[in-house]
Amino acid sequence: MHLSENEGIEGGTFVVTGGLGFVGAALCKELVRRGAREVRSLDLRSTSPWSHDLLSIGVRFFQGDISRRADVEKALRGADCVFHLASYGMSGKEMLQFGRVDEVNINGTCHVLEACLEIGVGRLIYVSTYNVVFGGKEIVNGNESLPYFPIDDHVDPYGHSKSIAEQLVLKSNGRPLKKNGKRLYTCAVRPAAIYGPGEERHLPRIVSLAKLGLLPFKVGEPRVKTDWIYIDNLILAIILASMGLLDDIPGHEGHPVAAGQPYFVSDGLPVNSFEFLQPLLRSLDYDMPKSSLSVQRALFLARVFWALYTMLYPWLNRKWLPHPFILPAEVYKVGVTHYFSFLKAKEELGYVPMVTPREGMAATISYWQDRQRKSLDGPTIYAWLFCVIGMLAIMTAAFLPGIGPIGFLKSLSLFLFRSMWMTRFVCILAVAAHLGEGIYAWKLARRVDPANSKGWFWQTIVLGIFSLRLLLKRAKK
Repeated sequence: MHLSENEGIEGGTFVVTGGLGFVGAALCKELVRRGAREVRSLDLRSTSPWSHDLLSIGVRFFQGDISRRADVEKALRGADCVFHLASYGMSGKEMLQFGRVDEVNINGTCHVLEACLEIGVGRLIYVSTYNVVFGGKEIVNGNESLPYFPIDDHVDPYGHSKSIAEQLVLKSNGRPLKKNGKRLYTCAVRPAAIYGPGEERHLPRIVSLAKLGLLPFKVGEPRVKTDWIYIDNLILAIILASMGLLDDIPGHEGHPVAAGQPYFVSDGLPVNSFEFLQPLLRSLDYDMPKSSLSVQRALFLARVFWALYTMLYPWLNRKWLPHPFILPAEVYKVGVTHYFSFLKAKEELGYVPMVTPREGMAATISYWQDRQRKSLDGPTIYAWLFCVIGMLAIMTAAFLPGIGPIGFLKSLSLFLFRSMWMTRFVCILAVAAHLGEGIYAWKLARRVDPANSKGWFWQTIVLGIFSLRLLLKRAKK
C-alpha cells in the first residue's frame, strides 16, 4: 500500500473494544493523534491505569459487556471502523473459566459482527493470536498458509475460542451491510507475545514471581525460540490493517488488499523467552532461574495445577486466590519453538517494526525500575516463611502450654536453649530486635522513601533484618 500516514483515520469515528486495556488504550491514543474525529472505548471496566489520559484527550467511554448485544450496538452506532480487541482467558486463573472465555471471545465476537452488519460499520479489525495455529507442535518461521490447529486439540479454552472467533470474522468478510448497500470488510492481526511499559498480563506476573524467588527453573531447551512484539509495533500493524480494509484505494477499488486476510506480526527477532527477560529481571536485582525442566516434566506440574485450580473453580474470581504457578498452555508458550514471518504484513500492509527489541526492552526496563522505586521492596517467599514460622514457633514454645504439637516445640526449644527461662529471654530479645528495627526502618524510610514509610515499618516488624537490608540498599542508591 502507498497511502498517507493518516489515510482512512482523519475525520473518522472509531470503536475500540477493550479500549481501557494496555493495547486498547495505546490504540485509542494513536487514533486521536492521527486525527480521528471521535474515538470510543467499549470496556467492562469504568477505570484503568490509562483512563485518565484517555479522558484528557477526548476518548469517549462506553462501559458495557461485550457479551451483551445491546451494549455493543450502543457503542458501535455511527462508527466507521471497529477494532475488536476485547478478550478473556489469556493467562492465569482466567484460563480455567471456560464459560466466561467462550461468552466473551465467541459470543462477544458474534455480537460485534451482527452489530456491524445491522448498523452499517464497513471495517472490522480483529486482534487474534498465534494460538489459532499453534498448540504445542514446533513451528519455525511459519506463515499464514498454516492450517488452523484442530479445534478439539487445544489445551486451553482461550486458543479454542479465539480460533473459532477469528474464523467467524474472516468468513464474514464481504457480507453486505443492511443499511447502505456496501460490504463489511474484515481482517485479523495475529500478534506475538506483547511487551512494553505498562503491559499488564505477562510481565507483572513474571516480575512478581521473580521477586518472591518463585522462578526456580527454565522450561525447555536453550535453543527454543519464540516471537515478541513491542506495543508501538503492534499498534502500527493494527493501524495499517485498518488502512488495508479501505475500499477506495487506487487500483484496488472495491477489493481491499487486507479483506479476509490474517497477518502475523512481531518484532522479527525470535529469541528464547528466558534470555529475552533476563535483562529486565537483572535490572531489578532479581535472580534468573539456573536449572531447567523438560517440557514433559513441566507439563506434568502444569496439569497438577490445572486439576487443583479446577477444584477451586467457584473461587477463581477471588483476589485472595493467587494465579496458578504454570498451566499447560503456558508450558508450550515458553518451552516449544514457534515463531512466524511477518513478510505478508510487510508486502501487503507495509508493516516494518519501527522499534527494535533493544529499544523496546530498554523502555520496558526504565518503566519497571521507576515502578520499583515507587513501591515497597520485599524479600523472597523463603525469607517470609523463615521469619513468620520461626517467630510464631518460638513465641508458642515460650508462652503457650505444651499441649499436642506445642509440646514438641517446647522440647526443641529446651534442646537449643537449655531452659524455659532462656527460651523466653530469646523470644523477648527477638521481638525487641524486630521492634527496634521497625522503628529505625520507619525513620529511615521517611527520608528515603516517604510514600512507603508505613509499609517499611510493618514489613520490618515482621521480617527484621531481611526487610531492613533492602531499605538500607535503597538508601545507598
